[in-house]
Amino acid sequence: MTSTPPRLSEQLVAQLSNCTLCPRECRVNRMQDERGFCGIGRWAVVASAGPHYGEESVLVGRHGSGTIFFSGCNLGCCFCQNYDISHYREGAETDPRTLAAIMLRLQKIGCHNINVVTPTHVVPQIVEALELARRDSLHVPLVFNCGGYEKVETLRTLKGVVEIYMPDAKFWNAASAERYCRAPDYPDRMRAALREMHAQVGDLQIVNGLATRGLLVRHLVMPGLVEESLQIMEFLAREISPNTFVNVMEQYRPMFHAADFTEIARRPTSAEYLHVLRHAQSLGLRISD
Repeated sequence: MTSTPPRLSEQLVAQLSNCTLCPRECRVNRMQDERGFCGIGRWAVVASAGPHYGEESVLVGRHGSGTIFFSGCNLGCCFCQNYDISHYREGAETDPRTLAAIMLRLQKIGCHNINVVTPTHVVPQIVEALELARRDSLHVPLVFNCGGYEKVETLRTLKGVVEIYMPDAKFWNAASAERYCRAPDYPDRMRAALREMHAQVGDLQIVNGLATRGLLVRHLVMPGLVEESLQIMEFLAREISPNTFVNVMEQYRPMFHAADFTEIARRPTSAEYLHVLRHAQSLGLRISD
């Protein structure tokens, strides 16, 4: 008699006992509540959940994007604006049934999608909840809103699970990634992740003003790093797709420990931001807001 293959959530949860979900590969036993770089054990920690109107317009629509902010992070940027969540891990431990109920509540109040923010280190917990929620009528798209520091192997398990990928593309050079988030392999990991994401879901598809499937890339323009920004735009246009949607963001401000790095202890100038935005436009990229 053949055995039934384990559900995806069971396969992913098993990885928590020797965690290599992300490029940090801490190999701690999170099933025993050991903590690695992300600082999260067996259960996901939810900082907040609700309709969000500050996301991209194609996610917000009329009734908001159903955002769930997860505490902890596998990247740990020194300039993080949500450091109370990412570094200090404020929030409440949440089991799969409670998380599924949150997803269903967001759908019930009219949110156009479920937007999981900083999900990389809690992929198994999200999938556990999704399996429950989708059995109980969850049907809106799942937005995987991540920092771009991903393992392709983990992303491949999400094929057919995630409808919309929304990664950051932060740094082009290893030296910058090492200096600001202790991840010199970030650029290579980010480029490989974006290729995998696009292979799974393709260019962003919009129906009646709302994103239904595809890739939407965010890039935060940082002071003094314009050349890296330009290279990221060229990568998106030439190696991902000339039709890639990209949100070129200008809201960087020196938060958390950014003041310890004098070169980023200021806001980008209007000239820096406009240089990147115009370059993206000249490449034919589709600019999101």
